[in-house]
Amino acid sequence: MMLRFAFAAAVLLTAPALAAQDAPKPLLTWPDLTTRPKPQPNATVDYGSDPYQKVDVWVPAGKGPFPTVLMVHGGCWTTSIADHTLMNWIADDLRKDGIAVWNVDYRGVDRPGGGYPGTFADAGTAADALRTNARKFHLDTRRVVAVGHSAGGHLALWLAARGRIAKASALYQRHPLKIAHVISLGGLPDLEATAASPDNGCGVAVVARLVGAPGVRPDVYSDTSVPRLLPDAVKQDLVNGREDKIIPLRMGTAYVATARAKGDRADLHVIDHTGHVELIAPETAAWAEAKTLIRAAFAQ
Repeated sequence: MMLRFAFAAAVLLTAPALAAQDAPKPLLTWPDLTTRPKPQPNATVDYGSDPYQKVDVWVPAGKGPFPTVLMVHGGCWTTSIADHTLMNWIADDLRKDGIAVWNVDYRGVDRPGGGYPGTFADAGTAADALRTNARKFHLDTRRVVAVGHSAGGHLALWLAARGRIAKASALYQRHPLKIAHVISLGGLPDLEATAASPDNGCGVAVVARLVGAPGVRPDVYSDTSVPRLLPDAVKQDLVNGREDKIIPLRMGTAYVATARAKGDRADLHVIDHTGHVELIAPETAAWAEAKTLIRAAFAQ
């Protein structure tokens, strides 16, 4: 009897410890990422005169040519919220794995010249500058993979689809950089849906600042919102956190359904115990999934 009692007591005492081990870790906060030592790029390229019209280049060791990721940061299309250095940790992680990164910055809606068409024109010009600088940095542009986080997920998908923009648009570019595959990390690809979703972490007012007020152009979404430009025949993978409080999961689900209905290849990868920050933190399951997708994209 005494032995049975002792065993029961031991189970009761260890139960809280076991429960604590099984409980998921708290979600990452922005300071958990941004207060870490920040790795630095190999070089910076200016594509305009504004301080935010620049690209950081991350080049692996070796001779190359290196498979290259075109990277686009988020921050609700607002420069005061985030710039391209928010992506430094995953850019460095890719560099260590032999993948070069073309990490672009752009003028947000809060910068002079930002909004429409400036923010989009910056993203496009920065992307096209990869082609003209490829030889200098030993970058392989035969198969470019675009990776964007949050608002940058929208811009990465938009960059892949901009070849379908009408010639009458201010955003038309005759020969845009060809992108073979897009990986959106907690992105906001459908601007119309974002503008109709007050529960998204960027709010709805920023969309009007990005695309321009109604009446300025007949249809402000025709050349800015990705679903309007589909199908674009580019493989698209969306990686979203199930616990993301900034980007509601339904936005990824709805976009994938739309892309598939239009004939495109799109898949949604939902990562458990993952919020918004985990998507760009190198040690997480979400980034491990993204890297698997990146490697697979280059192997095709």
